[in-house]
Amino acid sequence: MLLTNIIHQILEFFASLGYLGVALGLMIEVIPSEIVLAYAGYLVAGGHINFAGALVAGVIGGTIAQLFLYWLGYFGGRPIIEKYGKYILINKHHLDLAEKWFSKYGVGVVFTARFIPVVRHAISIPAGLAKMPISKFTLYTVLAIIPWSILFIKIGEKLGKNWETAKSVLAPYTPMLIIIAIALFVVYFLIKKLVAKGRK
Repeated sequence: MLLTNIIHQILEFFASLGYLGVALGLMIEVIPSEIVLAYAGYLVAGGHINFAGALVAGVIGGTIAQLFLYWLGYFGGRPIIEKYGKYILINKHHLDLAEKWFSKYGVGVVFTARFIPVVRHAISIPAGLAKMPISKFTLYTVLAIIPWSILFIKIGEKLGKNWETAKSVLAPYTPMLIIIAIALFVVYFLIKKLVAKGRK
């Protein structure tokens, strides 16, 4: 109950800042992005902000949050992540899994992993560790954050005062999201193979 009250107070503070608050909520990420975006949807439903502005703020805030993790990996290296990762809710298991995925599947996983629990945030770190070009990292991240933001803002808008249940409402559809993410990765992998074959 105390935690719920704290979350409400934080979200109300962000709400008072309008679009900047939505972006900050996602940048700081003290509250899961799904909750912040659903709350933004609730604000859209109440006429406090509009959908387009909420989406832009969501994409900017979400991208900056991932760039922070990318830079942490790029400049800090694995020892820093293992030592301080717990403060950004990333443990060694998350990092090991994300690093394994990145090593195995390449840069395309930066996009597809955004839709998969556990690795969706952690994948930015091995991208930084591997010195992935920041332009490509940013592009893939933005392309993934746009549909993710639309989805939760729309859910929050539909749920209205029940915006807090957004995560549980989506839970039954999570396996489908994972399947779509894997399908997108397979398409990416096949295109990459065809392009490489065409260059030979």
